[in-house]
Amino acid sequence: MNPRIPSRAALAVAVQTVLVSAVSVSAFAQTPAEPPKQEPAKADAPKTTAPPAGQRPPGVRPGSAPSATPPKQTVDEVRVTSQRSANEDRRNSTASKIIITRDDIEQYGDSNLGEVMRRLPGVTTGGRPGRGGPPQMRGMGGGFTQILIDGERMPPGFSVDQITPEQVERIEILRAPTAETGTRAIAGTINIILREPLRARHNDIRGGLQWEQGKLSPNLSWTRNNSFSQTGTYNITTSLNMSEQKNASSTRTTTTNLQNNALELDQRAEGESLDKRHGIFASARFQWRLGPGEQFALAPFIVRSWTEGSLNGTLTQPTGSTPIPYARQTGNSEGKIAVTRLMANLNKRIDQDTRYELRANIGQFKLRNDSTVIQFATTGARSLSQLIAADTVDNSYTLSGKLSRSVAEGKHAIVGGWEFERVKREDNTITRLNGVQQLAEFGDVLNIATTRKALYLQDEWDPSPRWSSYLGMRWEEIETRSDAPGNPVRNKSRVLNPLAQGVWRFDAPKRDQIRLGLTQSYRAPTTQNLVARPGLNTLYPIPGPNTATSTDRAGNPFLKPEIANGVDLAYENFLKSGGIVSVSLFTRHIKDLIRNVTALETVSWAPVQRYVTRPQNIGQAVTSGIEMDAKFQLTELIEGAPAINIRANMSVFHSNVSGIAKPNNRIDSQPTATGNLGGDYKFRGTPISVGGNMSFTPAYKLQQTPTQQSAIGVKRVLEAYMLYTVNSSAKVRFTVANFSARDSLNTSSIFVGNQVQSVFSDTPTHPSVSLRLEMRL
Repeated sequence: MNPRIPSRAALAVAVQTVLVSAVSVSAFAQTPAEPPKQEPAKADAPKTTAPPAGQRPPGVRPGSAPSATPPKQTVDEVRVTSQRSANEDRRNSTASKIIITRDDIEQYGDSNLGEVMRRLPGVTTGGRPGRGGPPQMRGMGGGFTQILIDGERMPPGFSVDQITPEQVERIEILRAPTAETGTRAIAGTINIILREPLRARHNDIRGGLQWEQGKLSPNLSWTRNNSFSQTGTYNITTSLNMSEQKNASSTRTTTTNLQNNALELDQRAEGESLDKRHGIFASARFQWRLGPGEQFALAPFIVRSWTEGSLNGTLTQPTGSTPIPYARQTGNSEGKIAVTRLMANLNKRIDQDTRYELRANIGQFKLRNDSTVIQFATTGARSLSQLIAADTVDNSYTLSGKLSRSVAEGKHAIVGGWEFERVKREDNTITRLNGVQQLAEFGDVLNIATTRKALYLQDEWDPSPRWSSYLGMRWEEIETRSDAPGNPVRNKSRVLNPLAQGVWRFDAPKRDQIRLGLTQSYRAPTTQNLVARPGLNTLYPIPGPNTATSTDRAGNPFLKPEIANGVDLAYENFLKSGGIVSVSLFTRHIKDLIRNVTALETVSWAPVQRYVTRPQNIGQAVTSGIEMDAKFQLTELIEGAPAINIRANMSVFHSNVSGIAKPNNRIDSQPTATGNLGGDYKFRGTPISVGGNMSFTPAYKLQQTPTQQSAIGVKRVLEAYMLYTVNSSAKVRFTVANFSARDSLNTSSIFVGNQVQSVFSDTPTHPSVSLRLEMRL
């Protein structure tokens, strides 16, 4: 299924126009070499949070105040300093990390942060090609990657797709955990830092339109920077967005007898949905400078999102002795998401070498989702009506403290800290099937309480300019409780994770270095995995049986956390003009791996046995890989070449899950490889910059359990942009994304007795075009 887009020829012409001047190169990247401009100097107050261990700013002795020396005023020098600051921070950090700057984030005029994530080194995203999705590092899905906002974990149910790029100052990618940032990061950590205040007063306004399949999606953002006193600065950013997307899908479900290879069931479903979304995202940061190296900050954060969806589908059954479940179905849904958070931070000195930091965070997450599905028989009569009304509220608060001390003339930076978090969830979900309430034994309201405690201690030691080391220890306890009728849960897990990292720097004038990390990390079961109220399948509703490909879903209160021992080794080559080439190796040995398993169960919600999918600890796993990332100008490799900025990253992964037959016994969602290749070019003497990027993930197969397997199709996204600088205060950006659109093909199969039941899905994707105006007033 691959419908043609009437305007694809026009899109091809537009793409050729954007790329015609760069046709001689095969790679495009992300930082436009626009005319350098001088940014207003940032306020001299320190940042909201002190850098975590292994992330000390270059040239700053532990415990000392950041330098208040203003940057040089020459335009060229300001540009060079801006480029090198991220690389210098990466080079001087003991912990392995990559910093994505605002220039990188803004490059393609993306409408949400999920679209930005797919170009980052070692990061893959779920969802169909050309659209954003949950980010995962090293190909490891299902929560192996820790996502932070300003150093705090995201609330349950919140997605990076709800953040607009205009809200973000930078993105930090940490490939190995540290005691301070947390060890729930088997694959790594992505820390999203929201906008920070500038002392100079100005307003940034950005507006855009995105077109896909004849549907327009507008967005608008406004950022205000100013100072309100001699010691106070603030930043306010507000984004409004509207989107309308059409989605089509084709699914074929078959049952084949393995003894005679006879096709016993063949069902074919065609569906089309229309999803509308309206959202507002507002964040702010207010900072007061209390003294040298001291500050108080408040950071409110608000998200509101409204969604509407409609569905129309048909089902045919060319082969099969059992009656067809339905011939036609319709559905609609309405959803509301509200996220509110307020963070307060106090950073004070006790003396020249000792400081403390106190943080408090209070927040609320609300989700309201109502959905209705109505199915009709071949005669046109209504055969099923299911209504689900879900109302979830999370109220949370977090308290934390940290004491830092510099000893031995600044060679040791010792940090100790504590954290306490409390989350209370109220889940009110009602399911009605043909007007009759289901799952009554689980009660109407499900109350869940989660308490997390943590203690950590770390020491960063710089015995000489050539090498640095980091030792840390983190203890953490998470307890989840629910006294719901029919589903009581009490799950408590404790972990103690030791950490060690080091970096060796070669003698000057070389700028190469080698990193080594020996760490232990973990992944705790989510509240949803532990206490999930059963979700009923509508294709084969109760009270009858269902099939292994159309299962009910439920939680598992007996899950244990996954524990991973890891090794990270990296070589980094920092080039003379500010570029970098890095190659790293990693391995993780995981025990008590969690995976969704389908089994036939005797359940309380049906008089017959039903197939149910639950998360289970299935054993051990080993995953390893090699990752490369590079960022440089082509002239560094080829003298006299065009000044094209090249960006490239590539990762190759391998994994083994014990108890599952090879060769495809991989970690869930982990492809064999992924990569990006891109570049950009600024035409001298003109206001025009062009660039492009290609991301590629090859097709792969996955053996999930001894009886379950899946195949995921190739994912390839090509995109290009053209930037026209009108003047120093205005720019116009034109982007074409996914212009080589191809269908997303996936297959899942399960073996039951002498049968194999399979589901083949075909989801088309489409090009999109966006136009953005960026102004500074």
